[in-house]
Amino acid sequence: MDFPYRHYRDDPYWVPPLRMAQKELFDTGKHPFYAHAEMQCFLARQGGRTLGRIAAILDRNFNEFQNTQAGFWGFFETVNDPRVAGALLGAAREWLLGRGARLILGPMNPSTNYECGLLVDGFDSSPYVMMTYNPPYYAQLIEQSGLRKAKDLWAFYLHQDQVSRARVEGIAGRALETNQVRIRPIRMNHFQADVELIWRVYNSAWSRNWGFVPMTRDEFLFMARDMKQVLEPELVLVGEVDGQVVGFALALPDVNRALIHARGRLFPLGLFKILYHKRTIRTIRVIALGVLDQFRTAGVAAGFYAELIRRGSRLGYQDGEMSWILEDNILMCRSAAALGGKRYKTYRIYEWN
Repeated sequence: MDFPYRHYRDDPYWVPPLRMAQKELFDTGKHPFYAHAEMQCFLARQGGRTLGRIAAILDRNFNEFQNTQAGFWGFFETVNDPRVAGALLGAAREWLLGRGARLILGPMNPSTNYECGLLVDGFDSSPYVMMTYNPPYYAQLIEQSGLRKAKDLWAFYLHQDQVSRARVEGIAGRALETNQVRIRPIRMNHFQADVELIWRVYNSAWSRNWGFVPMTRDEFLFMARDMKQVLEPELVLVGEVDGQVVGFALALPDVNRALIHARGRLFPLGLFKILYHKRTIRTIRVIALGVLDQFRTAGVAAGFYAELIRRGSRLGYQDGEMSWILEDNILMCRSAAALGGKRYKTYRIYEWN
């Protein structure tokens, strides 16, 4: 856990995660992900000094859902040395192959439902909340070790000055009214009930996406509990037709703008720094947007995007990121571009087989 805080100490773009959150994520006895997965962590050390880290992950739910025998590697950090990177990747590969994996994918931290992907383009700014960051040399080290691209994940940047308000209103109106979709914000006084409705749509709407693995109820509630601390209800939207939930959109204020000042610690001063800088956040990240199959080609996704832009502008947010979107998810990419989004970062999943 400590290695990244030393490794990135002079990097102005890295956002130190809260150490308490990292401890939760690595706690295989308590975090609900590990109810269906196992993980082995490795360190690369020389002369008493840590040079890198990696984790090998087996997710039984992923293999059952995808009908495959896959393993993941993730939480990868290393100095700029091909011997160190090769040793780390080799250790994870050997552990996974020894447990029956025939396909190895990564980086997954620890799956596509969490942070994943290696940044390969767009190193000139800090990541948005729940997105990864790494030095440019990681891609070369990984490819030198014999891994190749499996899939790219795209991030789109959108500034309010690039958005045509009339166009947004038109898209939202046509798509939502035509399909009789009623949009409402999440009900904080019925938070768990709404989260469970969203969970069902999430697992259904993403079921055909590359690399998807359904989240268990416990995982989804666990993640929602953490998000509850920072979410803006007007940016967590539920779409209903005749009282039935058919889609949702989730955007969060980019709390990384505040976290970067805390250096990973809440105490003694980190909490005050976060609270102080949180007030100045004017950026959001659209984290997830899901629509049931029968509404997928009807423009409802664009309607959700437009509704988030409209509400976000009203709340004073000025720009944001729509991420991540699979490179071959044509409908979502078109929706993002139609609203004025510009692709500005690329994240890559690598494979070994």
